[in-house]
Amino acid sequence: MITIPEVVEKIVRRSPYLEEALALGIANLSALARFIKPDVERETMKEVKDGAVIIALNRLSRTTSRRIRRMKSMFRNAPDLTVRSNLMELTFANAEHLILRQKKLLDLVGGKPGLFLTVTRGINETTLIASRELKDRILAVFKGARMIDRIENLSSITVLLPQGTAHVPGVFHYILKSLAWEGLNVVEVVSTLNEFTIILEDKTVDQAFSLIKKLF
Repeated sequence: MITIPEVVEKIVRRSPYLEEALALGIANLSALARFIKPDVERETMKEVKDGAVIIALNRLSRTTSRRIRRMKSMFRNAPDLTVRSNLMELTFANAEHLILRQKKLLDLVGGKPGLFLTVTRGINETTLIASRELKDRILAVFKGARMIDRIENLSSITVLLPQGTAHVPGVFHYILKSLAWEGLNVVEVVSTLNEFTIILEDKTVDQAFSLIKKLF
């Protein structure tokens, strides 16, 4: 049988904003308990007292706070942030010939400094994020391929992550939550083992950079 603490945690996890408020100790536990009590009773299928919900929230608050402190300890030194502008995104439907086209494009671009190019192949589509000056070359190489979408006027913020963060849960959420709080749209995310790149519209990149910098 599901317990009250389990249900409370499940409800809180649905909202990253609520979880953050608990971690920072700025949530009114009594008011929050009364607010989520009907959901708790619905999922536990029994009547519960406000006090039981408050206790569960208090325990969850301490757990969440400890997790955030551990996350911040990962970034003892502020990570390097790199901003790039004049980017664009093109997405093509996957086809047998697409990989050969990717190779041709990489051969054309390889070794040229200052250019940005990432290629992500999914199950049904392949997305290229590239410097805008590569636009004509990409369109020429991929001529005849079915384009699903093209997005212009993009910029990127790359966060250089500390070694070992690949094994730490919640690192990406820690960075992205600040953008979600401010209603900033993330067009794409691209990552390697120790680099996390966020693709945004040009008009929001300055605000996003400021928010991410404040995290550290």
